[in-house]
Amino acid sequence: MNPGDKIYVAGHRGLVGAAICRRLQALGYTQLITRPHAELDLTNQEAVRRFFADTAPEYVILAAAKVGGILANSTYPATFIHDNLAMQTHVIDAAYHSGVRKLLFLGSSCIYPKLAPQPLHEDALLTSALEPTNEWYAIAKISGLKMCQAYRRQYGFRAISLMPTNLYGPGDNFDLESSHVVPALLRKCHEAKSAGVPKMGVWGTGQARREFLHVDDLADAAVFLMQHYDEEGIINVGVGEDLTIRELAERIAATVGFAGELSFDTSKPDGTPQKLLDVSRLFSLGWRPQISLPAGLRQTYAWYLEHTAIWV
Repeated sequence: MNPGDKIYVAGHRGLVGAAICRRLQALGYTQLITRPHAELDLTNQEAVRRFFADTAPEYVILAAAKVGGILANSTYPATFIHDNLAMQTHVIDAAYHSGVRKLLFLGSSCIYPKLAPQPLHEDALLTSALEPTNEWYAIAKISGLKMCQAYRRQYGFRAISLMPTNLYGPGDNFDLESSHVVPALLRKCHEAKSAGVPKMGVWGTGQARREFLHVDDLADAAVFLMQHYDEEGIINVGVGEDLTIRELAERIAATVGFAGELSFDTSKPDGTPQKLLDVSRLFSLGWRPQISLPAGLRQTYAWYLEHTAIWV
């Protein structure tokens, strides 16, 4: 993949897609192809086929997805499975038929079984039941990575699949109805501090353990793997360390400057008890994350403060 090659980044306005575009541009890639949803609906198969015929990209990074936290997944299961299946199916198939040289599919660590041994090795896929609160999204993502593997086996199509851990960073979704845990807690802490309230609620017991990767580190890993990885097997992308949701909430409160009490609502679900990726396969290739969690939280909070009006 050379700086002058035509690269289509699907989902360029999302958290991940925007970070990947930033990374590619920083490295000197000048022929990025992007389309907003208003111009290209990836759930429309004919529109996707026309787009590939008209633009003829040489490489594809598939970062487009319908994403959300526990509440959104529980409320809109049909939307999550339909939209993700449709988007990835249309893009992967059109990429192959239009002669794309290589495609990168972005999955998610939620593809792994709820009670798989920790840390989660790539071989744990499909060994037992999924976490019920996000199984619709997980099944769609599993279908996407399996489609990549099937097209490689049958057609020799060079498609690789990355499984990122929990992501956060500038450009995240801070809508409390659909956000993930880091942006949700950052916003709630900020609003609690601004209102001067003595207590802030946190979903669950606080004992679930999660791993967090800054989205700019993921973008760096994605470009690295497009250059250095070309195998059927999926590959985890994470930091190899986790912490409890209580510890995360305490770090976020300190970042924001909220000095009140954290109140854990045990009537709300924790989700998977632990979700830590085994990143030995990735690290063996020579890649390492560069952004620490404290630094990443400070950067993300600063971005939120600059864009607070969007979420009011």
